[in-house]
Amino acid sequence: MGVHRVVVLALEGVYPFELGIPSRVFGTAPDRYEVLTCSVDGGPVTTNSDFSVTVGHGPEVLASADTVLLPPFDTSLLTRELPPDIGRALAAVRPGTRIVSICTGAFVLAAAGLLDGRPATTHWALADTFRTWYPTVALHPDVLFVDDGDVLTSAGAASGVDVCLHLVRKDHGSAVANQVARACVVPPWRDGGQAQYIQHPVPAASANGTSATRRWALENLHEPLSLADLAAHARMSLRTFARRFTEEVGMSPGRWVIQQRVDRARHLLETTDLAVDDIAGQVGFASGTSLREHLHAAIGVSPLAYRRTFRGAATPVE
Repeated sequence: MGVHRVVVLALEGVYPFELGIPSRVFGTAPDRYEVLTCSVDGGPVTTNSDFSVTVGHGPEVLASADTVLLPPFDTSLLTRELPPDIGRALAAVRPGTRIVSICTGAFVLAAAGLLDGRPATTHWALADTFRTWYPTVALHPDVLFVDDGDVLTSAGAASGVDVCLHLVRKDHGSAVANQVARACVVPPWRDGGQAQYIQHPVPAASANGTSATRRWALENLHEPLSLADLAAHARMSLRTFARRFTEEVGMSPGRWVIQQRVDRARHLLETTDLAVDDIAGQVGFASGTSLREHLHAAIGVSPLAYRRTFRGAATPVE
């Protein structure tokens, strides 16, 4: 397999932080990815900050891309119709090329007709405008990113890191993705289906919080871990513990425990040949059937399909 070329199309008003994400993430694995940046005319691009950037390429480089990535740009520049210069640039993209957007980049994909009838996301604050302009798109405004095969869309800022790491994991497996994440000093993954934001303020951690109990739970995922068990460890009443836990984490204790079990199961599916029933026991699910149900609810695939995604077709039977 040759080096995968990622071409980033910088539009006027581009956000500098997100513009740099592809180079930072994919560029950490230079033996696997090449990252090029272009503009619609090859000239400098004004950012939404007080400086401009000079890109190395014009739109012709899009024709050689294996993945095209559109970073976000200033919301004041959003238009319902696709600007002609952007349309001409995107026309150079070969059919079947993987296309990825971050935040407002999804507006460009929608205006180009690339999201018609497909699931997608964008920044939650722009959901109403997006729905009004592009009613044929199945918008999911409460997730970090949506992977619909050859088209991926993500929400704002840090979700751009998430979707890029997701692609590394999808392309080369968890070991390479974890190495890239470690080099970038970011979490190895956040689920695409995770909520974009928490609507209520998250209090600062304190000695009276639930962080110690969460650490204990992660060390004992193979145990039942009922709400009573967690509250007893934290030395709180059930009601107080549930309230504080939800304030700190943004979800109920029960939902959090299931999420941690699914995450641990995913790691074991990626990195071991353990049977599904054995993995279920190690992460605290009552049976392999329970693991299958929870994994499908979380990411929409079976354990075998998930394992094949990261480890190839030669995998044990479930």
